Amino acid sequence: MSELKEAIELLEKEKGISRESLLESIEQSLMQACKANFGKNDNINVKIDPVTCEYSVTAEKEVVASADDIVDPTLQVTVAEARKTDPDAEEGDIITVEINSKDFGRIATMNAKNVILQRIREEERNVVFNKYNKKVRQLVSGTVQRVQGKAYYINLGKADALLSENEQVKTEKFAPTERVKVYVLEVKSNSRGPKITVSRTHPDLVRKLFEEEVTEIRDGVVEIKGISREPGSRTKMAVWSNNPDVDAVGACVGLNGSRVNAVVSELRGEKIDIIAWDENPALLIENALSPAKVVNVRVNTEEKSAKVIVPDTQLSLAIGKEGQNARLAARLTGYKIDIKSERQAREAGEMESRNYYDMKPEEMHADGEKETAEDMSGVQEL
Repeated sequence: MSELKEAIELLEKEKGISRESLLESIEQSLMQACKANFGKNDNINVKIDPVTCEYSVTAEKEVVASADDIVDPTLQVTVAEARKTDPDAEEGDIITVEINSKDFGRIATMNAKNVILQRIREEERNVVFNKYNKKVRQLVSGTVQRVQGKAYYINLGKADALLSENEQVKTEKFAPTERVKVYVLEVKSNSRGPKITVSRTHPDLVRKLFEEEVTEIRDGVVEIKGISREPGSRTKMAVWSNNPDVDAVGACVGLNGSRVNAVVSELRGEKIDIIAWDENPALLIENALSPAKVVNVRVNTEEKSAKVIVPDTQLSLAIGKEGQNARLAARLTGYKIDIKSERQAREAGEMESRNYYDMKPEEMHADGEKETAEDMSGVQEL
């Protein structure tokens, strides 16, 4: 019996399968073997000691007077046979008879073995599924195992994950055995083991990379308020500090750019703009358009739109190549942003004589004329 105990302990250690589950599978296999051997197992009991792993198989049988009275030998036993187990047995009693499992036929034994192996495989799949299901929406590190068509299979240790074409950055190419960090999107269970889907394009990949690099984010001192990303090209990330003595942007950049550079390196050179988040949408939009300088921001909070004026020399920088800077800023802030240069704004008559950002609506005025709160409803300026 020590061999069974050693085998169970080995499976516990190597496969991560609980002892309780293994003992349950052995119990089921013995019950299955009894049914295969006797044709039924309704009167069979299997007991396994969870510590020593010693087991016993017994059957409850009715005591009958003689062999001529036996209708079903799996359910009945003669008084003479019964008294070998219980000297006081009498006709009509129900006694417990021990069954020697070694007497089971070859087919019954093979069936029992198959039940145990099947249960072990199922439990192994469950262990792996549970392990990676806990990692959904988390960052994991793996090794490129193989390329199949346009998809990569990433080995995560106990299972392979699928990095499909849709979740790949177009500019990234990986070689077999290359280490890579991925974001776990989904884990599904199936007959062949867990199906794990991962991503290199998800915005939260950037979030998790910064959580790894920036202690202040892990500790909750610095919060990532928003991320907009065009994978492989550029990311804008808005951060906020809950401690006035901690600079959120500086914490994410790190000494000599060490922290942000580590993230950029993992993202294969993707540019990252880290900006200060602000509750005021006008200031947030100004920050989001960085590195461009802003002259004026006029925000309509009801329509979620903003008109921005930048210096003539900053217009192309504010818009960005193919509109990328403005597009990412709009996604980050949730505002539709209309950007004009000072010359364009002047020609359109949209240049303001002063900024109203620091005033309450009822205090705002231009050219000496007072504007009512109703006139300025839903509008904020920088």
